[in-house]
Amino acid sequence: MSSHSPRGQSPLRTVQVLGGGNAGSSAHVRSLAAGLVARGVRVTVCAPVESDHTYDFTGSGADHVPVPRSSDPASVAALRAACTDADLVHAHGLHASFRAVLALSGRSTPLVVTWHNRAYAEGARAHLLRLLERRVARTAAVVLGTTSDLVDRARRTGARDARLAAVALPRPQPAAEEPDRPRPKARAELGAIGRPLLMAVGSLERHRGYDVLLDAARAWRRLDPVPLVVVAGEGPLRADLQRRIEDEGLPVRLVGRRDDVGELLAAADLALLPGGEEARSVLAQEALHARVPLVAALTGGIRELVGDAAEFVPHGDADALSDAVVRLLDDPGRRERLRELGTRQAAGWPSEDETVAQVLSVYDELTQLRPMI
Repeated sequence: MSSHSPRGQSPLRTVQVLGGGNAGSSAHVRSLAAGLVARGVRVTVCAPVESDHTYDFTGSGADHVPVPRSSDPASVAALRAACTDADLVHAHGLHASFRAVLALSGRSTPLVVTWHNRAYAEGARAHLLRLLERRVARTAAVVLGTTSDLVDRARRTGARDARLAAVALPRPQPAAEEPDRPRPKARAELGAIGRPLLMAVGSLERHRGYDVLLDAARAWRRLDPVPLVVVAGEGPLRADLQRRIEDEGLPVRLVGRRDDVGELLAAADLALLPGGEEARSVLAQEALHARVPLVAALTGGIRELVGDAAEFVPHGDADALSDAVVRLLDDPGRRERLRELGTRQAAGWPSEDETVAQVLSVYDELTQLRPMI
């Protein structure tokens, strides 16, 4: 499928809509845009300005139209204008999908939606999210879910057509050749010389389980040497978490948002996923690619993603998390076994090419009746 201009048709034109904020969906759209452009598809990415700075959509050959994350009338109007000549619109994540629904109102342009994760909220906002989900699911021509759970959720919410999506992360740099002797430069910068380095990555939000991680870190103060826990990410809980770290003397460092997460992770002894009910956790995928043993709370689609290549603990159980980490630090044989299982599991994940091919087949289904030029 090298070109999408058969029999005199103009090239297929797609608009990819991103809300920003989710590393997995942004990396996926960058990969998807590059693959589609290489196959002769015209791609416009509608995303906040900062997303293009980070992911360089224009560098993939796509056009970038800056559209703020908000659903206010000006943003929706900008999105509607960008979608004017599109053969198909593909939105990623719930909020971006809802904006696309509003922007396409009254038009017959097919809408494809990818749900990368479940959206989270509490109280009245949770009710609003359910309403948005229902509206999006019932409007979209196809809902692609990155896990079976998300596909089932889309069907329950009223999707006409919901399918499991192949979603590949761009492959990271090769891992260090000697996984038991991690990279000294990154470890020195973080202050983890002569002590184990435990790495967690993700926005500082409640559903990520950082409260459980800090509870577990209390017990690690008794170890010799004391492990250092490094959390890369930014978010609304930062002040609360920092206060707890200081008040309780916890061996935890919040290093904010980083653009070298791959290097930091490759330097770690263990990767921790204490809560984050991400469907296709970016951290989990990067950890397995980098041959770093993973300890994960058993939630969402994590088992479907990593198989047996992780040490699983019950969700919300700080004691279990603490004990699992202590056991793994004392057991180099188990760590090596997890590395081997992780390499095998990651080899079975879809490639970027397979991901693009699946998406293109969906686009073809929905646009095969396009009029001839």
